[in-house]
Amino acid sequence: MPNIITGLDVGTTKICAVIGEVTPTGVDVIGIGQHPSRGLRKGVVANVESTVEAVKRAVSEAEHGAGVEVDAVYVSIGGGHIRGANSQGVVAVQGRTREVTAIDVSRAVDAARAVSLSPDREILHVLTQGFTVDDQDGIREPIGMLGSRLGVSVHLVAGAATAVQNVVRSVNRAGLKVEDVVLQALASGESVLTPDERELGVLLIDVGGGTTDVALFRDGAVWHTAVIPLGGDHITNDIAVGLRTPPPSAEELKKLYGCAQASLVLEDETVEVPSIGGRKPRVLSRQTLARIVQARVEEILTLVARGVSQAGLDDAATAGAVVTGGATIMEGVPELAETILDLPVRRGIPKWVGGLYEQVESPAFATAVGLVLTGARRDRPAAPAGRIPGLSEGWPGVGRTARRVREWLREIF
Repeated sequence: MPNIITGLDVGTTKICAVIGEVTPTGVDVIGIGQHPSRGLRKGVVANVESTVEAVKRAVSEAEHGAGVEVDAVYVSIGGGHIRGANSQGVVAVQGRTREVTAIDVSRAVDAARAVSLSPDREILHVLTQGFTVDDQDGIREPIGMLGSRLGVSVHLVAGAATAVQNVVRSVNRAGLKVEDVVLQALASGESVLTPDERELGVLLIDVGGGTTDVALFRDGAVWHTAVIPLGGDHITNDIAVGLRTPPPSAEELKKLYGCAQASLVLEDETVEVPSIGGRKPRVLSRQTLARIVQARVEEILTLVARGVSQAGLDDAATAGAVVTGGATIMEGVPELAETILDLPVRRGIPKWVGGLYEQVESPAFATAVGLVLTGARRDRPAAPAGRIPGLSEGWPGVGRTARRVREWLREIF
């Protein structure tokens, strides 16, 4: 169904599927599914079978709620293997009239993406920042202009080919075709950022389970991306070690009582902490818990700020920063981010959708909703630049059930 778009957020802690329906007035969310993810570590597939099973369950739950069957999805990609870099390309304008054409633009972009990459890496995104025609810069749409030389600035996002393969293969083995693989921070930006923020300059920080994804937008374009191999799972582990409590209990304490700024917690507040080995629970100050959380969140935000500074973009985020992702639901994250980044900060919640909006009105759904919006924005979904041939192809015109049968037969024979 051409008006049905599915976003699949393949995360370290959960697989989340959101089904959207494109309507004359926008996009309506019609189905949502989630399942714990145990097959990924720091955003990278470590167990294909576990990932396949989690994808199947999340998509099945979303299909049941939407009353439709989907056979293609937009998939998020993350992990410490992701690298972003800016590049430029310059070409001579062809033709007697010296009028810039779409062919000239394509040649300029190809020149900008012609960077040296090791054989084990592939380009995921080529994101245009702006054009120059002769000595005139700041041009967003050069087609039709007259000039002899066309230049383009782009932001390139590259990742490890095998890591991308494993994500695509896992989704394919769940019986689904991959329409496109989208960097997690870019997908989240689609759902939580406003056009004004993108224009003025905004820093997006998506704190997930295993990684923190960063993107800086300015003049409506992407100028910096990074993936930090720290996230909510590290906060949970710190709590488990610091309070000597089982990891499941640490996760529950983080969700119920976690605060990223100890000064926001009253001195007399306490929490009951389960002990290990069947010992009696202990009652501890909530400030103790908050100090553990704050130390790790400070580290993550400091690494974000350092990366932006090294990219020479310290003053680019005129509109401030937006924090999103499941780990930012905790109290105190925006307040601590303002202190570390020295910027105004708000918590990013998915918007721009209707339907079951209230069910996705949480930072935890930013990427999945953003993937749906990414798909809706494209008239004709195309495979991303550098996609490995044969991996994301499905069987056109064949339902997902039939595709699963064919995959099963292929594995047997």
